[in-house]
Amino acid sequence: MGIKLFMFSFILTSVLFILVYIPTQLSQSPITIFKPTKSFIISNTSKPYPVKFAYLISASKGDVAKLKRLMFSLYHPGNFYLIHLDLDAPEAEHKEISRFVGGNTVFGEINNVWIVGKPNLVTYRGPTMLATTLHAMSMLLRTAKWDWFINLSASDYPLVTQDDLIHAFSDIPRDLNFVQHTSHMGWKLNKRGKPIIIDPGLHSLNKSEIWWVIKQRSLPTAFKLYTAWTVLSRSFAEYCIIGWENLPRTLLLYYTNFVSSPEGYFQTVICNSEEYKNTTVNHDLHYITWDNPPRQHPRSLGPKDYRRMVLSNRPFARKFKNNNPVLNKIDRDILRRRNGQFSAGGWCINDDERGCFSLQGEKYGVLRPGIGARRLKTLLKKLVSAPNFAKRQCR
Repeated sequence: MGIKLFMFSFILTSVLFILVYIPTQLSQSPITIFKPTKSFIISNTSKPYPVKFAYLISASKGDVAKLKRLMFSLYHPGNFYLIHLDLDAPEAEHKEISRFVGGNTVFGEINNVWIVGKPNLVTYRGPTMLATTLHAMSMLLRTAKWDWFINLSASDYPLVTQDDLIHAFSDIPRDLNFVQHTSHMGWKLNKRGKPIIIDPGLHSLNKSEIWWVIKQRSLPTAFKLYTAWTVLSRSFAEYCIIGWENLPRTLLLYYTNFVSSPEGYFQTVICNSEEYKNTTVNHDLHYITWDNPPRQHPRSLGPKDYRRMVLSNRPFARKFKNNNPVLNKIDRDILRRRNGQFSAGGWCINDDERGCFSLQGEKYGVLRPGIGARRLKTLLKKLVSAPNFAKRQCR
């Protein structure tokens, strides 16, 4: 009787997860799109940007201030931004983000910032976070043309301008995937691979901790597990969503009842795929310092971490508390932006007194990379050079 009950719970949870995974096929208005109040005229002499990024920005209750600041620091007219504010957040916060996006003139002129109109309930360590990421990927694939997908949380912050990022990535192959992975899971074999969990967020409107099933499972023999921050190519994103072979769906069902599934799903899919396993760069492009021991949670960064962050040459860092003083230093010294204004870029009207505050039509397509681009190019060159690249493939 116990085994039958367990199997019923497992199957029910898996089916519910699939329904969360493909809501873009069922939802009538999956994205809240704010129509521009006026059309942005691109000059005939403007060139297209060499590469484009699609961002998923995830936020939870109490993250509105951090989310606004992150959007100002990340925004670029050549990229695309999808904001997911957890369903658990108060209605007032959802309305505030809607007003922020809908009322910003620059966002409206380009019309490349969207909000998920039917957000998911995201449970810490549960598969609902993975479902939200896959949902966002499918929405962005349908909505825009881009080269790489980047998922960030409201606690992340850039260490380069978007002009720097675009310029640095313009010289590397578009099929590369930046996914930190390892098959040597250590303690995670018993703490991640064997336990079975059920995420109440899949079938409840009230957030709660994941449920632990007493019975554990054996490790799979048909594929190797790998151990959630990634920069994924458009091609691999399409493979995960469309899945012309069954591997992504098979692993999706497996990770439905997996603890902290976002830590391993994309890594396991790509490293078990014959087509994509040789496109991996074993690096997530984030500067993170972990608690020690047991290295499970990122430590909050502060002014003492600034020098190491910069010297790492990485384009993103996490995590930051709201209004941490180090963010002001990053704004001033790296992003060249003031409070309530955008990071410096070739696309905007720049005023030394007020920073980047508006679009300039004839500058669309213009890049003005700085020292951050040189730092990032140094890191990327090291990662994708032939000797290092071969060593960093899935094993």
